[in-house]
Amino acid sequence: MSDSTRCAQLVVSGLLAQGVTDVVLAPGSRSAPLALILEATARVGAVRLHVRVDERGAGFLALGLAKSSGRPVAVVTTSGTAVGNLLPAVMEAHHSAIPLLVVSADRPSWLVGFGANQTTEQTGIFTGFLSYSATVAAGAPTAAQAAQVARAVLMATGATGGRPGPAQLNVALPEPLVDGAVQPAPTVVPVTAVALADQPPVVLASGPRTVVVCGDADPGVGQAAVDLATAAGLPLIAEPSSNARRGPHAMATGGLLVAGELGRRVERVVVFGRPTLSRSVNALLGSASVEVIVVSPRPDFVDPGWRARLIVPAVTIAPESPEWLAAWQQADAEQLRHIHTVTRGTAELTGPELARLVLASTGEGQALCLGNSNPIRDADLVPVAAQPPVIYANRGLSGIDGTLATAIGIALGAAVPTTLLCGDLSFAHDASALAIGPGEARPELRIVVADDDGGSIFATLEYGRSEYADAFERVFATPLGLDLVALSRGYGVSARRLHSAAAVDAALAEPINGLEVLVVPVDRRGRADLSATMSLP
Repeated sequence: MSDSTRCAQLVVSGLLAQGVTDVVLAPGSRSAPLALILEATARVGAVRLHVRVDERGAGFLALGLAKSSGRPVAVVTTSGTAVGNLLPAVMEAHHSAIPLLVVSADRPSWLVGFGANQTTEQTGIFTGFLSYSATVAAGAPTAAQAAQVARAVLMATGATGGRPGPAQLNVALPEPLVDGAVQPAPTVVPVTAVALADQPPVVLASGPRTVVVCGDADPGVGQAAVDLATAAGLPLIAEPSSNARRGPHAMATGGLLVAGELGRRVERVVVFGRPTLSRSVNALLGSASVEVIVVSPRPDFVDPGWRARLIVPAVTIAPESPEWLAAWQQADAEQLRHIHTVTRGTAELTGPELARLVLASTGEGQALCLGNSNPIRDADLVPVAAQPPVIYANRGLSGIDGTLATAIGIALGAAVPTTLLCGDLSFAHDASALAIGPGEARPELRIVVADDDGGSIFATLEYGRSEYADAFERVFATPLGLDLVALSRGYGVSARRLHSAAAVDAALAEPINGLEVLVVPVDRRGRADLSATMSLP
């Protein structure tokens, strides 16, 4: 057995020992030992292997698998630009605290810097975005190789008390890459770490007019926000991907209400998760007249308005006067009725109405993914569901890159029927994720595309005003004129175009069966006017 094969076998064994059950592989030559060992190990059922031809999409697929499964997931690439294509997924994983493991095959150190083919400096390519980075060199002591693999997984998962996030194992493999028969990775003993003991909740005095804000978060953090709001009798401003947008304390139109008279009366905010969606909520967190308390069980914490004065792992508040909550609930009901009127008073289906239909069709036991730009904002305006699904979104950097690949990973990782609501630009940007080989696991995923032929979110921002009209279409809206149904069918994916709310409602009522795309035309030209009329006068 060659040194490279032996090293690759040890890397795969170490990953499996530390709890990795899914690995995404992109093809290449330098990674051949890793690929062959992973295939042999998958054949005996010891790991679930996913193969993709595009490294960027492979990275986001791994990200989605890690998001929904709650376990670390590895993505394996060959050397050179293949590694660079993982940067967007690594950045998102860093800002979302997702345990993504990059296993990048490399040339041995003595070839780096001398012009060898497909050779570059890979060890610093993700600088600033990694929880841990190490070079695993073939021929080095096996104990050292094993320790680096175990440490990478422990650091990526936050098992030692740190912040979860991506880690890189740069595996230097000299030739010959393989020599003789390749065997499945053997079982090895895992390395364990004991997390710090839970701290008791900090008790806050009642009195200040308080709201609970929950940004993008996993279901556990979302539940903590719901529990606090319920126990203390407080209004809850919960973003769609907070997994806290449920129950009578959650405001369906919280972002709009914060921008109004009720928002100006707030004296204290308790923050969970990572608020990123609403300018009005961010303005509230930055207000000099508001006390900001951040609940974070990890050493890091969010503070977008630079006003956080207390960071605690858990918090309790004595029950507040019911009048404060009642005022928010009444205003929320009035605002919802107004939105219902304006979004259904147009000839063409609107984005908020499509979001309402999608969210109404998903529930407990399912998963919902929301694309960035308008879809997630439209979802922030729909009624609160009694039993919502688990909701995911790439809010670490709030980009559209990898939207489809992430949703495919989430559907495969969660192993439940999954729906993605995204825009046409997000879909076109990541359409290659639909290229899934015949031997690969296919998700139970319905993709609903809000097709407004361009980026309608820009029309609602300052550069959407009339004085920029001459440049707007070309440099902001960027209409593509694509037939997304034909594009989907070109990848062998079932697709259809729906033109009415009734047709959408009927399609969404059908069981999810495999991978399908529903393209729904929505109005873009009237988006700015619609947004302007959304808030009550």
